[in-house]
Amino acid sequence: MLIFNISKQARYLLQNPLNSFHFARTMGIIVKSLKYSKHGEPAEVMEIVEEQLQQPKEKEVLVKILAAPINPADINTIQGKYPVKPKFPAVGGNECVAEVIVLGQKVSKLTSGQHVIPFATGLGTWRTHAIFAEEQLMPVPSTIGLAEAATLTVNPCTAYRMLKDFVDLQAGDCVIQNGANSAVGQAVHQLCRAWDVKSVGIVRDRPDIEALKKYLKSLGATEVLTEEEIRTSTLFKEKHLPRPCLALNCVGGKSATEVTRHLADKGVMVTYGGMSREPVIASTAALIFNDISFKGFWMTRWTKENFDSPERVKMLAELCEMIQQRKFVGPVHEMVPLQKFKDALSAALDFKGFTGKKFILDMQN
Repeated sequence: MLIFNISKQARYLLQNPLNSFHFARTMGIIVKSLKYSKHGEPAEVMEIVEEQLQQPKEKEVLVKILAAPINPADINTIQGKYPVKPKFPAVGGNECVAEVIVLGQKVSKLTSGQHVIPFATGLGTWRTHAIFAEEQLMPVPSTIGLAEAATLTVNPCTAYRMLKDFVDLQAGDCVIQNGANSAVGQAVHQLCRAWDVKSVGIVRDRPDIEALKKYLKSLGATEVLTEEEIRTSTLFKEKHLPRPCLALNCVGGKSATEVTRHLADKGVMVTYGGMSREPVIASTAALIFNDISFKGFWMTRWTKENFDSPERVKMLAELCEMIQQRKFVGPVHEMVPLQKFKDALSAALDFKGFTGKKFILDMQN
């Protein structure tokens, strides 16, 4: 009688020995999650919580999370400064790369052993294992590096959409951006090179500035200038490069104002961040005589509005192909063991100098 009552699950496991094997192994696993029950400074409110693993339901999959980055938006969400407000207790993190371990009985589009990334937002990825619905995940080639896969859905997609959606860029056009060594900035340089677009990056001065310039140029930057250098540069005035028709701003304040001075007539500035915590200020002349436009971009909104659109699928597929062809690499990063999450969170909060380094939690160490 007991066998009869569980026959449906038993038949499924017998027909899928890999699932049976993995599930038998994972029944004893204690999942470690980085959770918080109130808003505050991440290193103070986040803690490792251990929970017993559960069995995935019919259209769910159990995954082992391999790596999960720390993004500025993750920090702001924990602080309560981000528009997205999770329900408490909440698991931190929005991106990851994971390996499929166990399939629910009615899962049809994923297989055990596949690498997957979140197709939905707000899943809570700072944990060693998780159970997600099949439609919340997207398979990616296992040949893609962990850093590239784990950071695929936010920064590269942000760069891709800003370059595609605001100005009809043509080969030979020019784009200018501040915060050019940020993860998004690094992605912009690489996409511009792939699409034959000139890319000018603005960064803060620092002791290793020449090494940074060399690295950004290796990614595809046409020219890299410091905040001080751009104020006196004749790069566009003397027509060494065409005036930029698109500017990307993640800093705000004086940096954004300075960038607008170099925009071509009818140019567009897209703001996607505010690292200086200062407002974007435009000169009256730029608005009247140059007809410059100012736009904003939020990747989370775009994703929600285009969740299962062909354009989104195409974008992710194109980025994966570029990574496989080694035309696109992940951001400068540091892998940090889960147990040292407080160090990683504190380092991620240190925006001084805009280092551009991405901290990625190694969820299996």
